[in-house]
This record gives sequence, C-alpha cells and structure tokens, in this order.
Amino acid sequence: MFDAFKRELQVVFERDPAARSAAEIIFFYPGFHAIINHRLAHFLYNRKLYFLARMVSHISRFLTGIEIHPGAKIGKGFFIDHGSGIVIGETTEIGDNVTLYQGVTLGGSGKEKGKRHPTIGNNVTISAGAKILGSFTVGAHSKIGGGSVVVKAVPPHCTVVGVPGRVVACEGVRVVADDFNEVDLDHNLLPDPVADMLMAMQAKIDELEKKVESIPKEALSDEDIQHAQWPQRRVSNS
Repeated sequence: MFDAFKRELQVVFERDPAARSAAEIIFFYPGFHAIINHRLAHFLYNRKLYFLARMVSHISRFLTGIEIHPGAKIGKGFFIDHGSGIVIGETTEIGDNVTLYQGVTLGGSGKEKGKRHPTIGNNVTISAGAKILGSFTVGAHSKIGGGSVVVKAVPPHCTVVGVPGRVVACEGVRVVADDFNEVDLDHNLLPDPVADMLMAMQAKIDELEKKVESIPKEALSDEDIQHAQWPQRRVSNS
C-alpha cells in the first residue's frame, strides 16, 4: 500500500510542473485525493461491500468534485489535472498512464445493463470538457480534443476532435512522444479541420477570381440593335 501511495505521488510530479513538494500534493491536490479514495472504494466494491464502497465514493465526490464509481477499473499511472467535474461510470475500464483534465465524462449512452461505459487504452490523454459516451474502446496512445463528444471507437495513435468526435489525425502526425512509454501532454496541439476547410475554400475562390479576370471582355452579339443613340418612338396625341 505504501508503494502504491508513493507511485501515485510520483505520477503527479512527472506530469504537473506546478507540483513542488509531496506535502503540497497530499494536502491540496483533489485529483490525488480522488484516486487514493477510489483505490479504497474499489477494494471494498470487489469484496461486495457495496454500501461502504459507495459511501467512500460519495464522500470523495463531496470533497473533490470528482465522481468515480467504485466499480470502475483504473490502471497504474492515472493522473487527474484540475479535476473538477469529472465523472467516471461504473463499467469504465482505464489503462495505464492515462491523463484526464477537468470536466471529462466517461459515461454511458443508455439504460442497458452490463458493459455500458468506455474502455480507455494505455497512454491516452483526454482534454478538458471531452465526453466519451458508450461501450467502445479508445485505442492506446490516442488524444481526445477539448470539448469533443466521442460516440464510437477510436483506433490507436489517433487524435479526435469535434462534435460528434471524428478522427483528424492517425499515424500521420506526432500523437505521442518518440518514446511510447512517455505520456504526451501536448493536448493543445491539435489540428483544426474547420480552419483547414476555410483555407481550402479561400484558395479555390482566389483561383476562380483570377480565371474570371483573365477572360477578355467581348462585345455583346446584339449590341448593334440595342444602340443607346436610337431615337425613341414618339406617340402622337391625335
């Protein structure tokens, strides 16, 4: 238990440059409190002490603003940064070295029984406000952009943005660090598909304008019968 406690402290030091001391983390980091409390709640849950497990989870939610169901399975190296508003459902499965930012929801998409929450692979980063809803897998080393709503499976080594979430990068850009065991925290470096589309449209408009300007101005074929100097018809008032 002491080794696990030290490991959770080390995770915070590795991923939060603002962490200055162990005492600061122990007393003032709600994400650290939430994961420690969840380890205890999950221990009780696995021994069918459901009431005690929910009580620990409920107290933790009141103190930290982070709601993790005792049944959720969370791997090693889990890190919550500025965790207010995070919700993790009962059948969620989270791999190793996963990072969550504030406002993330790992939820279900209905009232069905059984597995109804997502499975998150190893070394995944989920940015602020993202919602992952349903029973599917987010592949290892992937990144979910801030505010995205993901409702279908994500392949490994991919980046997802938008509502609904769509894969905008996969293998083609740097999604993880060169060392796959290192967690990539550059969740602000995401492609912008809307801006890319606008730039492509502007380039096409510029091309069409140049083509129009290059067309010679030809006289109208009926110019001689519509000459402006023709006398107007006079109507007599007889």
